Amino acid sequence: MTDKLYVEQTINKIKPVDESSRAACLNYWNNMGKPLHSLGKMETLWAQLAGIQRTVHPSVAKRALVVMCADNGIVAEGVTQTGQEVTAIVAENFFDDLTCTSLLCKKNYCDQFIIDIGMVSDTPRTIRHKIAYGTKNITKGPAMTHAETLAALRVGIELAEQLKTEGYQILATGEMGIGNTTTSSAVTAVLLKDTISKRHSNENENDTRTDACMDIDECVETVTGRGAGLSDEGLERKKDAIRRAIAINHPDPADPIDVLAKVGGFDLAGLAGVFLGGAAQGLPVVIDGFISLTAALLAVRIVPDCAAYMIPSHRSKEPGAKLILEALHLEPGLCMDMCLGEGSGAVALFPFLDMAAEIYEHMGTFDDIHVEAYEDFQV
Repeated sequence: MTDKLYVEQTINKIKPVDESSRAACLNYWNNMGKPLHSLGKMETLWAQLAGIQRTVHPSVAKRALVVMCADNGIVAEGVTQTGQEVTAIVAENFFDDLTCTSLLCKKNYCDQFIIDIGMVSDTPRTIRHKIAYGTKNITKGPAMTHAETLAALRVGIELAEQLKTEGYQILATGEMGIGNTTTSSAVTAVLLKDTISKRHSNENENDTRTDACMDIDECVETVTGRGAGLSDEGLERKKDAIRRAIAINHPDPADPIDVLAKVGGFDLAGLAGVFLGGAAQGLPVVIDGFISLTAALLAVRIVPDCAAYMIPSHRSKEPGAKLILEALHLEPGLCMDMCLGEGSGAVALFPFLDMAAEIYEHMGTFDDIHVEAYEDFQV
């Protein structure tokens, strides 16, 4: 089966979540012996999981982190502090518990799947699904061919299918790739141009421009952050590279796969595939930080219904992260000023979900504690 047909078939499998299970889960929370809605996002996130898994008793006991590792040709433009060799070094460090995220996984009983989807180096322990040895420099032309982009999407989709077959109940997303906040900023600027324009217009009532005419350069300025700690000079190089990449490639904001191919990366494509595959398989997928959010935005632009299968973990410090969360109408469970990436924020959500599970399954009801149930005035 061709990659194009495979992706299309996956898209057609994505259905709305089960609202009856979600509603029943919320009702179950309301019968517990506590003030109504007092656990906030613990209740709403657990109810979302019920709708995704189509059961009143969801579970996140068997969990996996998927880390897509890839290199980006844009590093040639001086947009990073380190070189591409760091991608492979960190990818291998996951296996020796030398990364922050691998330690979080160990603490939270989360299995790791470290995928080489496009690193410039070959490493001995990563799972090899390499599409190519890094993307092209997007200031010179497209990052990937259309065929490479579809192949990378398929890697993520097939991985979600495999993990569902192996009994995993929830996936977390992560990535490793020097230069990927640059590609993520480029994708976000293109896809959210109109959204950012409207927001700008609402905040500046005296601005006489129409909603959709905000310059793309201004959008790049709005969404682009320092990544792994760029200097002021480095940040300006990064913004300039993104502007040039968009100008030379002319990505079509109405075609998310075109945007992904022209100014994205293999890691973004693989993660977008995980989100699509998770939705098709009825698997909740936890979003990490800015790069994972960009992949989530791409997936939702491809299939809007897959947004209901996404669990936002935290609000990254990267400026584009807040804008994507607003555009997707997602509210993260945590706000910790994290911007490490690699799946760290996504895995950090698991203790919160574990506590929700413990309370949901074991707390006494109003009947158990012989207290009259509260009346729900929020209905």
